[in-house]
Amino acid sequence: MTEQSEEAERDRDESPPERLDRNTVELLNELRIAGTGIQVLFAFLLILPFNRGWTRTDSFQRTVYFITLLVVALAAFLLMAPPIHHRLLFRHGEKPFLIRTGNYMAIAGMICLGIGFVGILVLIADYVVGGAAPVIVGVLAAAIIVVLWFMVPLVRRDAE
Repeated sequence: MTEQSEEAERDRDESPPERLDRNTVELLNELRIAGTGIQVLFAFLLILPFNRGWTRTDSFQRTVYFITLLVVALAAFLLMAPPIHHRLLFRHGEKPFLIRTGNYMAIAGMICLGIGFVGILVLIADYVVGGAAPVIVGVLAAAIIVVLWFMVPLVRRDAE
C-alpha cells in the first residue's frame, strides 16, 4: 500500500476486525460477479461439442476448444475456492489468510478467465471467418483484456 492509500484506510474510522470484515465482504462480492462470467462461458463451452456443426471443426479448432475449456475450468476452480475457504474457516480467526489467498486466487482466476475469453473468440473467428481473423481477434481481445483489467488499475496504483 502507498502512504496515500494507507492514510485513506486509517480515515475510515474502523477497527482492524471491521476492516477485515469489510475486505472479506468486498472480495466475496467481486467473486460473485466474476462467477457469472464463468457460468456463461463454461455453459457455452460445455454444449458446443454437442451441436451439429461441431463435426465440421478441424484439429486446430478442437485443440483451441479443449485448451479453452481447461483454462475456464481452472478459472472456475480458482474463483470458487475463496468462498469455500471462507465457509470451512468460518469463525476460526483466519480472515487475514482468507483475504490474502482469496486476492491471489481472484487475480489468477481472472487471468484464466481472460485467456478463456480469448480462446473462445479465436475459436469462433476461425470457425466463422478463418484466415487471419483468429490471430487478429485473439491479439485484439488479449490486448483489450490486459489494458482494461490489468494495466489501467496497475498504472493508477503506481501513480499514487
